[in-house]
Amino acid sequence: MSKVKYYYDPDTLSYRKIEAKKSRKYRNLLFFVLGAALFGFLGLIFLLNTNLINTPRELSLQREVQNYELQFEILNKKMDQIENVLANIEDRDNNIYRLYFEANPIPEEQRKAGFGGVNRYKSLEGFNNSEIIIDASKRLDVIQKQMVIQSKSLDEIAKLAEEKEKLLAAIPAIQPVRNEDLKRMASGYGWRTDPFTKARKKHWGMDFTAPRGTPIFATGDGEVTRADNNSSGYGKHIRIDHGYGYMSLYAHLSKYNVTKGQKVKRGDLIGFVGNTGRSEAPHLHYEVWKDKERINPINFYYGSLSPQEFENMLKYATQENQSLD
Repeated sequence: MSKVKYYYDPDTLSYRKIEAKKSRKYRNLLFFVLGAALFGFLGLIFLLNTNLINTPRELSLQREVQNYELQFEILNKKMDQIENVLANIEDRDNNIYRLYFEANPIPEEQRKAGFGGVNRYKSLEGFNNSEIIIDASKRLDVIQKQMVIQSKSLDEIAKLAEEKEKLLAAIPAIQPVRNEDLKRMASGYGWRTDPFTKARKKHWGMDFTAPRGTPIFATGDGEVTRADNNSSGYGKHIRIDHGYGYMSLYAHLSKYNVTKGQKVKRGDLIGFVGNTGRSEAPHLHYEVWKDKERINPINFYYGSLSPQEFENMLKYATQENQSLD
């Protein structure tokens, strides 16, 4: 309750009550309302800029940010697992696959190199959680690059494997005449006595004695480059280009079972034993060439002979006897 105020009136020599004017009352009320509103507004601004109170929207945004942080934590754990799996694949790639196929290992710094030059993550800067987002983005970019490099490496390995498979199929690796069809292995590679001049002469292949008409088989995959009687001394003969620098030659045939330009596989019937050309008796003269040089065919029979059969052949092949051509 407001105090009643008085003033002294000298005319009446008495105290009189001071009556407040209505305009003053309204002015005081207006000042009070304005002051209260201003104080309330300033208080609201203060509270909104502190953590003492949050609006429903702010609470919703906080929950959303917490959810994003949880998702990034889960993402980082998944990236840890992916990095471990990739590291295992890369280790096997370098130390098993590439080693087996004689390919150079891919350096670690090349596999895990970052991205230089322009700042790829500038648009992610300036936010409360920029560090977390940029770190996750960098890891994802590196993982993506690792996967691209590993994919290309496996493509290279697959191509090398295919080439190696072709190489293994192309090498002249079997005996051109079956053991059961042979009378004997007459003469091997090296210095032998010429059957016509009786002079000591280098014999560039192996002679397999067999009856006329005995089947002769391609010793490796390739293409027939010659099947004719136009080479001195060989008579009817076949030459197969196996690729990779390998060529095989089959001489003194009675007839052909292939023609020039024909593709053949290892084990295909290509002709028959005969006695044509410079030959003393029915037999197959067989040669293997590597990079245009004649080499000992006995080193290539691992695909058709048992260890005992190979040992017996090696024994006969090293004897300095008389050749049949």
